[in-house]
Amino acid sequence: MKTAYGPGAKKAGLPPGSLVHVGKTTGAAARISVLDYNQSSLTEHAPGSVEDAVRCRGEDTVTWVNVEGLEDTGLIEKIGLHFNLHPLVLEDILNTRQRPKLEEFEDYLFIVLKNLIFGEGKLVLAVEQISILILKGFVFTFREHSDDLFDSLWKRIQTGKGLVRKSGPDYLAYAIIDTVVDKYFVLQDLLDVAIEPIEEKLLKKPGRETLRDIQQIKRQMIRVRRGVSPLRELLAALVRSDSRLIDKSTKVYLRDVYDHAVRIGEAMESYRDLVSGMLDIYLSSVSNKMNEVMKVLTVFAAVFIPLTFLAGVYGMNFEFMPELKLPWAYPAIWGVFVLVGGGLIYYFKRRNWL
Repeated sequence: MKTAYGPGAKKAGLPPGSLVHVGKTTGAAARISVLDYNQSSLTEHAPGSVEDAVRCRGEDTVTWVNVEGLEDTGLIEKIGLHFNLHPLVLEDILNTRQRPKLEEFEDYLFIVLKNLIFGEGKLVLAVEQISILILKGFVFTFREHSDDLFDSLWKRIQTGKGLVRKSGPDYLAYAIIDTVVDKYFVLQDLLDVAIEPIEEKLLKKPGRETLRDIQQIKRQMIRVRRGVSPLRELLAALVRSDSRLIDKSTKVYLRDVYDHAVRIGEAMESYRDLVSGMLDIYLSSVSNKMNEVMKVLTVFAAVFIPLTFLAGVYGMNFEFMPELKLPWAYPAIWGVFVLVGGGLIYYFKRRNWL
């Protein structure tokens, strides 16, 4: 008999700092890309090793090393050895189930973010962990897979637009965080698109499919909250940080991202309340529908109970029932049936029970 274990099961029993990849496995090789720049120059590399990536750095430049793919634990270990990173930091990079957070060390800062990807037309959310290391002259980003998330920032650096080329690694880290947070606004728009048709179904003709959609989006909102809620705490800690790696001029921009995170957090709380309200409306709608059905059945029962009584009385097979011998008894009893039934219906309508 086979037993299914979660991705974190492979970490069970291992000592702290053990380098084990926890997350989805694709089998693809890790890809390293390097952008080395200052205000007057820019060089782009695709090194084959950690040593080559480090050698790409020029004098008085900022080097952005982007690592895509975390299954090669040896690569992460080499980066840790070269920059004297704490083993627990390397462990957190490889464990993609981390909560968004900031950890400060003497020579570097470690940041964990969540990239939330909401499939268009689908109520399915994908969560990717992005780890950022800020060192003197270096910024490392570690991602689970490759996509176009940082393409716009990469092109901004290549074309020299904005302040990135004129600033240090702290500003580059801010730009990376800002890029991730901006995606949350796209997520907000997609949530609007996903929720609107559910609201329409809820008001017009709710059914089991509506309940399934509400429950599905409610589950996704829980995942969104896990990625968004800790972000305010993380950014507030960055703004308050006394680390020499964060310049005072950069904290102005970090405060702006913090404001964005607050807005996103408030919006997600509103969506959570909205989805909970939709579930309550659905349950109330189902309950009201059931009440309507029960009311109709109760009216029918109330009308037919006296008729059943009369029919039962005159259905008895006693020999000396005087009405049975009268020629007008049959139409008379039908008249009583109509009068009793009609009278009860009239009475129910007068009382607004129908």
